[in-house]
Amino acid sequence: MGKMKVCVIGLGQLGLPVAQYVEARGLEVYGYDINPKTVDCAAKAGKFKATTKWQEIPQADVYIVCVTTSQTADGPDLSPVFEVCKKVAEKTKPTTLVAIESTIIPGTSKKIFTDIFKGKVQLVHAPHRYWADEPEKHGVNQIRVIGAANKESLKAGAKFYQDTLGIPMHQVSSIEVAEMSKITENSHRYLQIAFAEDLKMLCAKIGMDFEELRVACNTKWNVDMPEARDGIGRHCLPKDIKYVTSLAPSTMLESAMIVDKKYREWLAKHQ
Repeated sequence: MGKMKVCVIGLGQLGLPVAQYVEARGLEVYGYDINPKTVDCAAKAGKFKATTKWQEIPQADVYIVCVTTSQTADGPDLSPVFEVCKKVAEKTKPTTLVAIESTIIPGTSKKIFTDIFKGKVQLVHAPHRYWADEPEKHGVNQIRVIGAANKESLKAGAKFYQDTLGIPMHQVSSIEVAEMSKITENSHRYLQIAFAEDLKMLCAKIGMDFEELRVACNTKWNVDMPEARDGIGRHCLPKDIKYVTSLAPSTMLESAMIVDKKYREWLAKHQ
């Protein structure tokens, strides 16, 4: 038998290190992205074939979906995941493993499994935890959560991630729990930062040094208060907290978003 063929779809900040890691494990890797510049960067960074032409991707044993999802005024925009899965469906067989690492909301994977793949693949959701600022410590090979469309899929997914890739995986009882875990993790981090922002504004009102207070509190074993910097930015945290609130109202999460907005306004006046 030849090498296992793996296709990584989406070669950006997440997909590229995934493709590099899989390649380093000795598998035959193909990369696909619709952005020519992204493909050029990937081609220079790895030895695997990267292309913008889907027809150049051979039938693979495993497809890893790493495309970016976003937020619109109407709610989560998961269309990139659905579109690439429609492409993957053209090349699958019953033993094909489809692993979705993109951030999604509960119910997405099951809909893709039934509506697009008609239940004829092995499908898992293994949300990424990759942090580009510390790739050595928080890179591709760190403990991850994995959920599956069914027992057969979970078995296939665990075998691929744990045995083939050597990544420790925490298995959950349903794919919906796996979907919810990623956006919950980031919402929790958002809350922590929003509390620090609120406390910093409070300290300014009473004439206390917030940073000294933060460092003092962090000497306690179960306290890890983050810094309050320039507002909660980047892509994931602001998006993922809205993914959670799109499912049902949350007074605490919605209040945290209000705090961050007020903090940004406060910074603009005091800098």
